[in-house]
Amino acid sequence: MAPDYKPDGLRTVSEIYVISWLVFLKQLEERGHAVKVPSTMRAMVFEGVGKPLVLTTRSVPDAGPGQLLIRVSNCGVCRTDLHILDGDLSRPKPGLIPGHEVSGTVIETGAGVERFANGDRAGVPWLGHTCGECRYCRRGQENLCHRAMFTGYTLDGGYAEYMAADQRYCFPLPPDFEDAKAAPLLCAGLIGFRSYRMTGEGTEAIGLYGFGAAAHIIAQIAVHQGKRVYAFTRPGDKVAQEFALTLGARWAGGSTEAAPEPLDAAIIFAPVGSLVPAALRAVRKGGTVVCGGIHMSDIPSFPYELLWEERVIRSVANLTREDGEELLRLAAEVPVETQVELFPLDAANKALERLRSGQLRGAAVLSCK
Repeated sequence: MAPDYKPDGLRTVSEIYVISWLVFLKQLEERGHAVKVPSTMRAMVFEGVGKPLVLTTRSVPDAGPGQLLIRVSNCGVCRTDLHILDGDLSRPKPGLIPGHEVSGTVIETGAGVERFANGDRAGVPWLGHTCGECRYCRRGQENLCHRAMFTGYTLDGGYAEYMAADQRYCFPLPPDFEDAKAAPLLCAGLIGFRSYRMTGEGTEAIGLYGFGAAAHIIAQIAVHQGKRVYAFTRPGDKVAQEFALTLGARWAGGSTEAAPEPLDAAIIFAPVGSLVPAALRAVRKGGTVVCGGIHMSDIPSFPYELLWEERVIRSVANLTREDGEELLRLAAEVPVETQVELFPLDAANKALERLRSGQLRGAAVLSCK
């Protein structure tokens, strides 16, 4: 027998040592002990409107007072990220790391942190800070705070291997959701859920315009709650229409088609202003049209009769922490099955272009490990 021959299942002493050491490090992390953090990390950085993100080496941030240092596992790719790249959102922090649908593991905690410990799984949403003092914060409308700060826009986000975040605005992730599946809940799910809540009590028939990351989550919740869901996609997009039907929609068709019945409410997830008059035509008297995006193209003029009879148009801004807590409980109860397409961190630009062109089924998610 050759001296270097090893029967199947046996390991050299060196291999056993390496495996044992990796297991030991994992056990330390799970028990809440700190694991050595590298000094640098990879990150995708925004360098200007119209330019692709650039893969860069950055220093790993520190966990300041009240902050968590999170080893990012996954980060969802959101249409808001496109609005930043295109200049629709015009005040990003210099040298921004985008990304605000973050799932990962806490590896360090700053002074005063009580809600999380090392080894806990944590999700980081769009809302990253509020003042707690303005009239909106005092009235339970922190999503409208004058001095709010936003993950992946005015604060560095999760298109990176590590990030720091304020513990007060992070969420414990449901144990049944693996990190990649949890990531889309943290913006697509949250904004969709806030939009869904704004359709009001008594909604039975609801239309969803634009069937992407947000709509595919909200459709499952609405169906679970006994609503009749109608999906409106780009005309001719049979893939998205078939996807909607698999998630329980009663009907799926193009956005120029008439709904099979008058709708009690409609949510517009596509950033297309011309869908507002279309949705108004589709809702019954007293119906509500909710614009669920942070940016939308101009809404064309339309006759007053479309709005008359107490129809309502309203927008949605950001989210509250209460929204997040309620959604994550409900998502586990349904349970919501997020459909994700994974991309490596350095393929963020490819994921963004897939989103822009409408070629995704569900949500794009970066794998940042």
